[in-house]
Amino acid sequence: MMAADGVVRWTTAGAVVGVATIAAIASYEHAYELVRLHGEAGWTARLVPLTVDGLIYASSMVMLDCARRQAPVPALARWLLGVGITATLTANIAHGLGRGLMGAAVAAWPAVALVGSYELLMMIIRGGSCAPGDALDEVPARAAAVDPVAVRAAEAFAAELEGDRLPSVRSIRARLHVGQPRAQRVRAYLAALASEQLAG
Repeated sequence: MMAADGVVRWTTAGAVVGVATIAAIASYEHAYELVRLHGEAGWTARLVPLTVDGLIYASSMVMLDCARRQAPVPALARWLLGVGITATLTANIAHGLGRGLMGAAVAAWPAVALVGSYELLMMIIRGGSCAPGDALDEVPARAAAVDPVAVRAAEAFAAELEGDRLPSVRSIRARLHVGQPRAQRVRAYLAALASEQLAG
C-alpha cells in the first residue's frame, strides 16, 4: 500500500513538474514579448517576467512553510500570491488580446496551467510532509500526550467514533482549526483509538 502511494505521489509530481515547465516557458515568452512591446529592452525585458513568477513561488513557499510548522499564514503572503497570479494572467491575456477573445484565452492558458500545476505540487508536498502510516505506529496514549489536540479531537468526535465513523481530515481541520499535517496525525490517532475500542 505504501509503495503504491509512493508511485502515485511521484508520478503525479513528475506530471505536474512537466506541465509546469512547459507552461512556464510559454508564459515567460508571452510576458517577455509584452514587456518588450511596452518600452523595455535588454536584461530588463528579460528579467521583469521572472519577478512575477518569482513572487508566486516565494509566496507559495511561505505558505508551505507555515503549513509544515502549523503556523498561521501571513496575510501578506496570501495577498502577494493573489497579486502574482493576477499579474501573470493579465500579462498573458494582454499578449493574446490583439487576436481577439479566443487569442486571449489561448494566451492565458499557460499562466493558468503554470499556477495550477504549481499549487498542485505544493499540495503534494504538504500531503507528503506527514505520512499517515507514521502516526498509526504510535501508541494512542503517547500521541495524546504529545499533541493535546488529539485529546480534544477524541472528545469532539466521540459520537462519530462510537458509530464506527472516522472523521475526514477536512472535518478535523474545520472543527479544530489545525493545518493539514496535524489533522492527518489526529485522524491517524483517532483511527488507532477506534481500533483499540473495537478490540476491547
